[in-house]
Amino acid sequence: MTTDLSALTTAADRWDGMAAEFSKQEKAYKRDVHGITMGDSWVGLSAYAANRRFDTTLKEFQNAQAEAKAIASLLRDAHTQFVDLRGRLRSARQDAVDAGMKVSDQGVVAFDTEKLTQGERTAYVHDPDYQESVRKAVASWQQRIDQLVKDVGEADKGVEIALAAVVIDSDPSDGTLNGFNGKAYGDIERYEAEAAAAKEGLKISGWVSEGKFTVTGPDVGYTVTGPKYGKEASFKAYADLFHATAEGTLTNGQWKLSGIADVYGGARATANFGFNEKGVVGKAEASVGVRALAEGRAEYGPYAGVYGRVEGFAGAEAAVQGKVARDELTVSAKAFAGEKHSVAGGFEVAGIGIGASAEGGTGVGAEAWWGLKKEDGKWALGGDAFVSAAIGAGAGVEITFDPDKFGAAVDGAADAVGGAVDVVGDAAGSVRDTVGNWF
Repeated sequence: MTTDLSALTTAADRWDGMAAEFSKQEKAYKRDVHGITMGDSWVGLSAYAANRRFDTTLKEFQNAQAEAKAIASLLRDAHTQFVDLRGRLRSARQDAVDAGMKVSDQGVVAFDTEKLTQGERTAYVHDPDYQESVRKAVASWQQRIDQLVKDVGEADKGVEIALAAVVIDSDPSDGTLNGFNGKAYGDIERYEAEAAAAKEGLKISGWVSEGKFTVTGPDVGYTVTGPKYGKEASFKAYADLFHATAEGTLTNGQWKLSGIADVYGGARATANFGFNEKGVVGKAEASVGVRALAEGRAEYGPYAGVYGRVEGFAGAEAAVQGKVARDELTVSAKAFAGEKHSVAGGFEVAGIGIGASAEGGTGVGAEAWWGLKKEDGKWALGGDAFVSAAIGAGAGVEITFDPDKFGAAVDGAADAVGGAVDVVGDAAGSVRDTVGNWF
């Protein structure tokens, strides 16, 4: 109630001034930097590359102006809303006081007995109907005050939503992943509506959608942990250019359609060392390049589903691992440089999935292992090596098991059978619990 709301309009004026300064810089950049690629004195691939880069920067100057003007508009909109709502609250408080109430600084309404005459005070103390009418009046004024306070809080939340959204780059394809928002607009209610739609999901013919999109990068850093309780240590270093993920679902009863797309570009290196009662394991990996993945699934409860997936990688990667345990003493290593891609698909029934995959690509790679290990109750000493060059291809089978889905499917089957076959239901539950414990 005592905040100087004029600070909002003052800030809005400064943001408009910022937009004007960006406009000056845009003109200077276009004339002195971007313009040198537009003449005849510089031609060829380098001029073309520079022009593309300069176009992006020039667009950023323009987007910065749009974002700054939108923020100024949002601040003025907020000022208008707050002034109006605070005026309504002050007016309601005065109306309550004029009606014989008192309102504390915390907004608590009470009957003001100090304004009563001696006769009115006597009547109030001895007349139950009078007391009841006062209680109803206090409750009514309290409800009005509370609603107006709530309106101010909701307006404040709307401004927060708008100011958080207006600075998000809405067009990652414009050459920058975290640049200025060239599609910003100064409408608080519009941002509120978009946030509400994203939160609750779009409902069409019984289908409900949910989704999210995240973009991060560029980012550089490293982490070092351990040894944790003397058992594990790890190191991670990364130089991320970008990482974008989009995922969404459509649900309607037992039906669920889901999809995810993920793209990452950069360099990463990790190293882990740990030991426990089973043995000692050391592992190191490094990669640089671009990875992409897209996957879609259609599922009916825990009972059945189908899926498809595509993956791609372009760059270089290497890994080395050593393991010393009661049933294994092995070392392995792999290295690859080039591009490779794979497709996979399959089906799932009651949490058990069977699928196939195919892989192809161009490049140079090698993979090998050697050691002593126990398999199927037998010890084996040996090794294996694989080397590829130029063009390569491969295929495989993948088997998955989801104990939660398996258990839910078995429970559903047992419930469907009903009480007439309780013995079958108990047996199914036992199988579910036994298999689940394996995992």
